[in-house]
Amino acid sequence: MKRRFSWNKGKDCCSWRGVTWDATGHVVSLDLSNEFISGGFNSSSSVFSLQYLQSLNLANNSFYNSQIPSGFDKLGNLTYLNLSKSGFSGQIPNDISRLTRLVTIDLSSFNYLFGIPALKLEQPNLRMLVQNLKELRELLLNRIDISMQGKDWCRALSSSVPHLRVLSLSRCSLSGPIDSSLSKLHSLSVIDLNYNNFTAPVPEFLANFSNLTSLRLSCSGLSGTFPESIFQVPTLQILDLSNNQLLWGSLPEFPQGGSLRTLVLSDTKFSRHLPDSIGKLEMLSWIEVARCNFSGPIPSSIANLTRLLHLDLSSNGFTGSIPPFCASKNLTHINLSRNYLTGQIISHDWEGFLNLVNLDLHHNFLYGDLPSSLFSLPSLQRLRLNINQFSGQIDEISVASSYVLEVLDLSSNNLEGAIPNSVFDLRGLHILELSFNKLNGTLELSKFQKLGNLTTLSLSYNKLSVNLDGFNSTFSKFPQFTTLELASCNLRRFPDIRNHSKFLAYLDLSQNQIQGEIPNWIWMKGDDFLEHLNLSHNWLVDLQEPISLPPYLFTLDLHSNLLQGRIPIPPKISTYVDYSDNSFISSIPEDIGSYISSAIFFSVSKNNISGVITASICNASNLKHEVLAVLDLRRNMFSGIISGNFPGHCTLQTLDLSGNLLEGKIPESVANCIQLEVLNLGNNHMDDNFPCWLKNISSLRVLVLRANRFHGLILCPTSSSTWPMLQIIDLAHNNFSGELPAKVFLTWKSMMASEDGIQSKLNHLQFKVLEFSELYYQDAVIVTSKNQEMELVKLLTLFTSIDFSSNNFEGQIPDEMGNLTSLYVLNLSGNGFTGQIPSSIGHLRQLESLDLSHNRLSGKIPTELVSLTFLSVLDLSFNQLVGSIPGGNQFSTFSESSFQGNKGLCGQPLNLSCEDGTPPPTFDDHRHSTSRMEIKWEHLAPEIGFVTGLGIVIWPLTLSRKWRK
Repeated sequence: MKRRFSWNKGKDCCSWRGVTWDATGHVVSLDLSNEFISGGFNSSSSVFSLQYLQSLNLANNSFYNSQIPSGFDKLGNLTYLNLSKSGFSGQIPNDISRLTRLVTIDLSSFNYLFGIPALKLEQPNLRMLVQNLKELRELLLNRIDISMQGKDWCRALSSSVPHLRVLSLSRCSLSGPIDSSLSKLHSLSVIDLNYNNFTAPVPEFLANFSNLTSLRLSCSGLSGTFPESIFQVPTLQILDLSNNQLLWGSLPEFPQGGSLRTLVLSDTKFSRHLPDSIGKLEMLSWIEVARCNFSGPIPSSIANLTRLLHLDLSSNGFTGSIPPFCASKNLTHINLSRNYLTGQIISHDWEGFLNLVNLDLHHNFLYGDLPSSLFSLPSLQRLRLNINQFSGQIDEISVASSYVLEVLDLSSNNLEGAIPNSVFDLRGLHILELSFNKLNGTLELSKFQKLGNLTTLSLSYNKLSVNLDGFNSTFSKFPQFTTLELASCNLRRFPDIRNHSKFLAYLDLSQNQIQGEIPNWIWMKGDDFLEHLNLSHNWLVDLQEPISLPPYLFTLDLHSNLLQGRIPIPPKISTYVDYSDNSFISSIPEDIGSYISSAIFFSVSKNNISGVITASICNASNLKHEVLAVLDLRRNMFSGIISGNFPGHCTLQTLDLSGNLLEGKIPESVANCIQLEVLNLGNNHMDDNFPCWLKNISSLRVLVLRANRFHGLILCPTSSSTWPMLQIIDLAHNNFSGELPAKVFLTWKSMMASEDGIQSKLNHLQFKVLEFSELYYQDAVIVTSKNQEMELVKLLTLFTSIDFSSNNFEGQIPDEMGNLTSLYVLNLSGNGFTGQIPSSIGHLRQLESLDLSHNRLSGKIPTELVSLTFLSVLDLSFNQLVGSIPGGNQFSTFSESSFQGNKGLCGQPLNLSCEDGTPPPTFDDHRHSTSRMEIKWEHLAPEIGFVTGLGIVIWPLTLSRKWRK
């Protein structure tokens, strides 16, 4: 029975719970906390008649939307007042400031919980509230809107409450810096200033509080270097500095027998190593330093902390092996994920952890067999070993885990063999992730019918064949999935989970052989939970009608199927839409822009879509509001001009319209897309001058205009802007003319970096598609050279190329090209270049393909070209070169075809010895004949890399010197 109902007038009132009387029969203490009291509490309440009352506790009740009433000044004997978390709102009354005997006051609020307005201190403000409370020892005003500057609130306290021991003002909208006047409060023991906005360093005077036991400053905008002296306060038990991303520091050497019990530094810039002396803190029970910059080994001395319950070192740079926590058998939580830990997990080191509830070691470099002891821990609920290098088979799992284990994630390892039958006895399992391994065999989906609590099942990308025979979708205890991932599981039809997908949010059946039409039960469930649908890489031909895509479908991936007809209209909330590589026909709906208003990625590439590119795409609101980053319409039959205006603050990073029938000019409004990295307009019928206005886009990395009708000079005398990030430029098969502007090549800085420099900045032109997911987009470029393909999946920081072939350029090849030291491909063939081959090209030590054929180049072949030791493609044919062909290194591997058509050349591999009287060369104009080395940018293709909770791209490409293998 609640206390307020236990007051029976027929019984001795001295036995009433929550009421304390003194010897004279006066009520001196009233505790009505946690009684769910609601309704009115006003100045006429009988509580205010209890003039001898010394302690009043009304905490955790339900006076929602009520103000704290006036009348507290009638309780002049109060020393303890607690009105916290009782739903009060509005201004705190001034009469509380007249309770001069108060020792403890707690008015902490809910802070807008359930729509309840916050309490506030305006009139009176904090200074007026505490000015008469000289006896105050504990002040707790959490979640009250105080809104004062640092010097004002600090001086208000230091001048009025000199004996204060507990100061708790979290979430009070306080500003900084913390004023030195606060140092006058010598008795401070507990300081809680979490969730304010100090925007200042931590003051060193905090180390002078000799009685300090607890210091909480999380989420307070702290910056600078944290004073090490605070760590040395001998009485300090709790230190929480988390979520101050601009706060730097390192841990000092700790003395023996320190008092520290809780250390929380997560989401700060603390760095260096954990000192071995941390093992001297015998009282330490909680260590949380996630997402910092710590490095080095995990000190083995941590294993000596017998009181340790919680250890979180995740997302740092720790290396070495995991130390045995031999003396820390009371641990309940261990998280060492997202580090660089190596070595094997020794099974017997993990025996005896009877209280361990959570073990997270994911995203490291751990290897060896899975330790069987982990599956025998009696309290273990969550085990995450994913994204490591574990190998071997999964052993049978102990019966001890059958009802306790809730999360088992072994994905992204090298595990092999069959899934053990004991997995299907884990009746308490909610999440089972086994994807990205080498597990094999035939698996009956019906086996999972016993796991009635299962909500997430991931078996993708193994060597499994999932058998749907015997699967009964009407089985009453079959799991209600929220996530089902069966990609690359050799499925030939859809699993019928229509009765068990009420809460389905994530469905991935990609990379299978599913045929026929997409059943409409996927989107006709009526529950609207589906957020992610990936059916790519199947043999699907149609969508069953009626088509009504879920309204909250963020990700819709149907690419690489055989789908026909019109493209389905995506939900307006969709952020990722991929219909590429199908057989969709007709045209894009004219109002498609309104349906992709939230899209970050939109692709209909490699279909049979015709008509014009509707202006609504270019005018879409997502281009205006920093949303759409990738627009890919390549390899269709779009015709006409590019209509519409790209708005200011356009956020496109990739615009690919290549391989269509587009005409006219490039809209100058493209220059509004100042974040553009990839612009591919190749293989169309566009007729325009060189777009000098693109020079204002300093982020541009890839420019492809090949196989159009562009003409004129590429010199931009009126523009002083440059492309410092440019790595690939392809102007081939146009009608550009004039000389190459030499100075321009000195501004292409990304083509000048050394290979080591490139490797050090591996950002790969990759960006996260959704901030709240692990979905990535990557461009792919297929480069064809002599029938060998090199696929660059947005690892474009490792590839640079210039292709100006088959134009009308003339004059000399600029010496300045020799500064482009990271260039891989240079093709100037099929032009009218004259003069000698610059010897500076010998400085292009990364060059693998050089084509200068079908020009009017004269003179000797520079011997410096012999130093191009990575050169595998060379074509100097059909020029006016003379003299002996240099020998040595790669030059000795090239055939006669590399030098033919130069009647003045002699020596190997030509069947012409170098003798006196070599006839003068003649020249045939073959400038626009087909070059035998060509980069086929019509294959410039955005490909998709998916990461589902793991942060690993499914189809990564590792480029190396031997990338042609």
